[in-house]
Amino acid sequence: MSESEIVEKKETISVVSQYLPEQSDENDSRFVFSYTITITNNTDAPFQVLSRYWLITDANGDTSTVEGEGVVGKQPHILPGDSYTYTSGSFFQTPFGTMQGYYQVITDEKETSIIDIPVFQLAKPNIVH
Repeated sequence: MSESEIVEKKETISVVSQYLPEQSDENDSRFVFSYTITITNNTDAPFQVLSRYWLITDANGDTSTVEGEGVVGKQPHILPGDSYTYTSGSFFQTPFGTMQGYYQVITDEKETSIIDIPVFQLAKPNIVH
């Protein structure tokens, strides 16, 4: 399990990733990971998560993108001082990969902005030293 915390503007993005051996199959080059993200609103204004964008890169340098509305089918509204946590997953053909991206959010005053999510790792235990 790995954990990172990324502070961007006045929002905090915390990420905890975990390798899922029971869903993985090394012989078939299938490495499955979950990641739990907590979005904390440290601003003075409520905001709603409209969409997300992910750039996913495996250890071979192969990339894919995912984009769409909200997170895990929801568009959470986060009040100042509150957090929203969700868990999702990704799979790779290599035992190591990275993800990075952004959330597009909108305030109650209809101001949109981007919350960048710098790169974080998804790695089978003991694969990265």
